[in-house]
Amino acid sequence: MTLEELMPKVDDILHHTSQLRDDKLLQICHLLRDNIDYYDWVGFYFRNGDKEELILGPYAGEPTDHTVIPFGKGICGQVAVSNQNFVVPDVTAQDNYIACSITVKSEIVVPLFVDGANIGQIDIDSNLIDAFDEADERFLEFVNNGIAKLF
Repeated sequence: MTLEELMPKVDDILHHTSQLRDDKLLQICHLLRDNIDYYDWVGFYFRNGDKEELILGPYAGEPTDHTVIPFGKGICGQVAVSNQNFVVPDVTAQDNYIACSITVKSEIVVPLFVDGANIGQIDIDSNLIDAFDEADERFLEFVNNGIAKLF
């Protein structure tokens, strides 16, 4: 399924009024992981209140030990500080990379903004080198813009 074909499916999930926010986020994780063959792990990290750390939210994929990430640490922690998308074509070339699995080869992290504040991010790992491009960035921005309306 193409990224464009997934957009209305994301909207459908977000507009289910009878579901809790975390249930919607988990459904989105599974939708993306199950329908985009190079999305091997899809999850959300959220700022932990006033602390400068991220807490793992809903995700789809292998379990991870990285349930708390300090700001500045790893790709997710860097995005929490920079407020910018971060595409990593080859994780082995990153000095500040936190390895979740030896099979991960590339990663994309897109921040989630609510009222101009970075409250979290969507994080996607791929087992392929250089898996992500600008189309993935735009798609994940679309996903996060929809999610922001849930807060």
